[in-house]
Amino acid sequence: MLSIQLISMTQPEAIPVSTANVAFTGVATDRIDEFSLTTTPGQYGDLLVRPGERADMELTLANTTNQELRLSDIEVRGDFPADWVQISSEGENISAQEKMSIGLYFLVPNDFFEENELPLDSQGKPDLKIDYQCQISVFYQQIGSSSTRRETIFFNLYVRPHSLYSNFLPEIYREVDFIGRFLNIFEQTFEPAVQVLESMYAYLDPVTAPSALLPFLAHWVGWDLIPGLNLERQRNLIRNAIQIYQTRGTKEGLRFYLHLYTGLPLDQHLPETQKHIFIEEAHGRGFVLGESHLGRETVLGSGKPFHFIVRLRADSDSSLPLDEQLIRLIIEQQKPAWCTYELYLP
Repeated sequence: MLSIQLISMTQPEAIPVSTANVAFTGVATDRIDEFSLTTTPGQYGDLLVRPGERADMELTLANTTNQELRLSDIEVRGDFPADWVQISSEGENISAQEKMSIGLYFLVPNDFFEENELPLDSQGKPDLKIDYQCQISVFYQQIGSSSTRRETIFFNLYVRPHSLYSNFLPEIYREVDFIGRFLNIFEQTFEPAVQVLESMYAYLDPVTAPSALLPFLAHWVGWDLIPGLNLERQRNLIRNAIQIYQTRGTKEGLRFYLHLYTGLPLDQHLPETQKHIFIEEAHGRGFVLGESHLGRETVLGSGKPFHFIVRLRADSDSSLPLDEQLIRLIIEQQKPAWCTYELYLP
């Protein structure tokens, strides 16, 4: 009365030898492994699933009678976790001589092969199951009838890791499941090193490099890491170390260094007096006979030639902590040795 056809969207290239010539027939029970094995499973649309990738199957139901049929239930059972599969149905009724398509969506967890707790076999050794036996049971009734009928179809589910190396094998070897699984051992060993080489630029950039590499990158450019400074600003300082060296001894170089450390904006579009990092140089010609006036541009004693003022201004809503001792150390490193300065913090 009801014809079933199962189509797999991702069929395995190779079928394990242990299940290459077997499938399931018999009366439905609660466990698939209680079925007798007699026929070839490939005709039922075996499914290949990669961890983290959805694999689809299409179940086509054809009503071969001249009466309308009503679906009462669809069950997918097997020796796999029930949360791996979802069912999508178009409706409940199948008109006479009509068909209905039902979608089956399988999704294996992305960390399937990295689970810390593996099931144990009869000898107490870790045993990761990757081949599963499944059945789909369709329960239906004729309209106006109270008796429920069932049609069942069987298939195998194979979980395999992602593989790149198998693409380099001749096709005849790709048809052997053991060769693909054996080759994947070497792929899992060498591929991380290949990926590191392909992204080497990211390991050499202080902004994207692992934190364990920062001391090496800092030593590479002759930079001393600042204790207590957060990781993001340490990265920016190391990345801009060469520019800081090139502008050492200049007002803009000092402003740029303080900007990287404090996070205050440079405000290049604003007048000097409105900048968050204000640096004022004391310009003067000193004492010139005939042009100087005592008390105006000339002071007797305690003069400060080559003097400048640094004033940091934080916004009212800023909770940025400023370490005065460290800021003075930065200024001492950046300024010419003969210059003096005054520092004002908010």
